[in-house]
Amino acid sequence: MAWAYLLIAGVLEIVWATGMKQSEGFTRLTPSIVTLIAMLASFGFLAAAMRSLPLGTAYAVWTGIGTLGAFVLGIVMLGEPATVLRLAAAGLILSGLVLMKAAS
Repeated sequence: MAWAYLLIAGVLEIVWATGMKQSEGFTRLTPSIVTLIAMLASFGFLAAAMRSLPLGTAYAVWTGIGTLGAFVLGIVMLGEPATVLRLAAAGLILSGLVLMKAAS
């Protein structure tokens, strides 16, 4: 169950990072509220996952899911560049997440 909580926490991290970008520096109300709610929920699920997962594993996977998700959404939704070097870096992050899961 801890891995499911961690996955949910990671997805919520993507939501709050995207919401923060859409809030334009917390000047837009609805995205600001979405950001804060998703942030609190993400921390809650991360805390639940950390009850049984090691700190280093849980934190690395949580930030990795958020990083990759925000990266993909930035490319797909915001038109950010998908250069070979950026994609290679994302691939390295993904391989690190796979290794973290395999190691635990």
